[in-house]
Amino acid sequence: MPVRKVGRIRLQRNTAVILLLILDVFLVCFALYSSFWLRFEGQIPQQYWDYMLSSLIPVCLLSLASFGVFNMYNRAWRFASIDALLATVESAFVSVLLTIAFTYMFNMHFPRSVYILFFVLTVVFVGSSRLFYRIIADSLRLRLSSEGDRKNVIIAGGGQAGALTIRELRANPKLNMVPVAIVDDDPNKTGTRVLGVPVVGKPELIPSVAKKKSASGVIIAMPSAPRSRVREIVEICTSVGLRVKTIPSLYDLITGRANVSNVRDIQIEDLLGREPVKAVIEDAASYLRKKVVLVTGAAGSIGSELVMQVAQYDPELIVLFDISENGLFDMEHKLKREIPQLRFVTVVGSVRDADRINEIMVRYGVQVVFHAAAHKHVPLMESNAAEAIKNNVLGTLNTCKVAAANGVERFILISTDKAVKPKNVMGASKRLAELIIQLMNQQSDSTVFTAVRFGNVLGSAGSVVPVFKKQIEMGGPVTVTHPEATRYFMTIPEAVQLVLEAGALAKGGEVFVLDMGEPVSVLSLAENMIRLSGFEPYKDIEIVFTGLRPGEKLHEELFEEKEDPTLRETEKIYRAKLVSDPQAIEDEYIRLKEMLLKIDPQTLVALTEFEKWFYQALEMVKANVPRAVDS
Repeated sequence: MPVRKVGRIRLQRNTAVILLLILDVFLVCFALYSSFWLRFEGQIPQQYWDYMLSSLIPVCLLSLASFGVFNMYNRAWRFASIDALLATVESAFVSVLLTIAFTYMFNMHFPRSVYILFFVLTVVFVGSSRLFYRIIADSLRLRLSSEGDRKNVIIAGGGQAGALTIRELRANPKLNMVPVAIVDDDPNKTGTRVLGVPVVGKPELIPSVAKKKSASGVIIAMPSAPRSRVREIVEICTSVGLRVKTIPSLYDLITGRANVSNVRDIQIEDLLGREPVKAVIEDAASYLRKKVVLVTGAAGSIGSELVMQVAQYDPELIVLFDISENGLFDMEHKLKREIPQLRFVTVVGSVRDADRINEIMVRYGVQVVFHAAAHKHVPLMESNAAEAIKNNVLGTLNTCKVAAANGVERFILISTDKAVKPKNVMGASKRLAELIIQLMNQQSDSTVFTAVRFGNVLGSAGSVVPVFKKQIEMGGPVTVTHPEATRYFMTIPEAVQLVLEAGALAKGGEVFVLDMGEPVSVLSLAENMIRLSGFEPYKDIEIVFTGLRPGEKLHEELFEEKEDPTLRETEKIYRAKLVSDPQAIEDEYIRLKEMLLKIDPQTLVALTEFEKWFYQALEMVKANVPRAVDS
């Protein structure tokens, strides 16, 4: 914000405070006079006249001091509610106590009824002045909001979130929306009003209400509602061509990452076929608080969210490690702006460079590692297989070896469902990375190694959602690989919650998997996104089937056949029990190697370093030197 604008805002605030002080002086004086006038029925004896006049200035000063202590001058009175009323009562009570003390100190004994009347009238006068301000402010905002080219909208949700949304729409003309009606699932609210806006019935009435009220859109103010209900309301709205927006999620509102003014378009993650995962990650504090945390790939979709969520657990230091200097530059500015108290450093480097990683771990004394750095684009890695091996396999091996050598407490690998029965280079490279985690855990006595496996992440770089969005913006067509293709989907915050919980649950050698519900049809995803954009699939925007890309599966899986998918760590978290038999591990590696060589013979060179370490580690396992994998 420009300095000039900040100065102007401060001047306005200071002016408002001065005006309130002047008003309160008048109201306190009037309350004191009225107390005597009522006590003596308009005939105030001379003695009490003298007492009143002598105490007038001190009582005013004491009252203003009391008001200041209870923050009566730094409140947003246009949002005044019960807490503001309580503050008024408390400050008036303290003011009366101070007045009693003052008058008794100087032998000016007021009648007891005067003190009581003074308290009541102070509450009434001061409270009424604030209420009057709010009424006037709301009326002016309502009048202004009805002027000009503003769009009528229906609010879905008549609770606290709905009320906050109405207030924000009236207070913020830039949103360019006027609330004209409310719909709510609670039949008891029908016929009532919320801040003057009528509750007309259930959301099923939206089409008729929109026609009657000339509404062009709907705002869903139901942050805690089930996604299934949100999806139903969205379908009702899109069926009649209404644009749908929503307020931020309850998680974002509570954590302060967003507020009600951040009204946004409905996003596809709002319509997932399952409820958002709420991982229980209280234990995250135990291994993150006052610890030095290294995040590789910190500028990526997952890595950057990891940094933001780890920051909530009071780490000693977060080391942001990434090869992308531009990404780190953006993250640095974001953290300084949003979390100025956070201690962090940004480091440019590659996980392929073991010396660089070791330098960083030694310099900062890293205790926890989240390894998110990876090449992840499936078709692209099919034609760059050797690079995928260098980054995803050797990079993971480098980071693991350096972590073990430096006594890192926990190492968490970010894996993918494409590592399950892999048919592509990216999946095979991530499966090899999981094998590294398993073998490293059996070799290390000090570092707990674990992996986290999840499906497609909505909104991440390269995911279908931004691709579909761009295609829709260009007028189509939207390209879908296969009409029967399905994928598991999750949001970035959900993925990171899982990663953090895995770090708390890890005993070593596991792969944690999110219960992601049923897989989602990619075709349905495309159709819903087109509808959310205000178009009709196949009519306004064409959908074209292009065929599966190189290395792509028709359906993704979350577990290998030899893994036990029944072991639940929590309600939403599975633990894949990995096979610890050395021969089975070797056989799997041979299969992966053969697959990679068929795709690109050049991967043999890239695998040489890994293979040397792999067989050495396998021999140690066969000799039963390290600890066994926890089952």
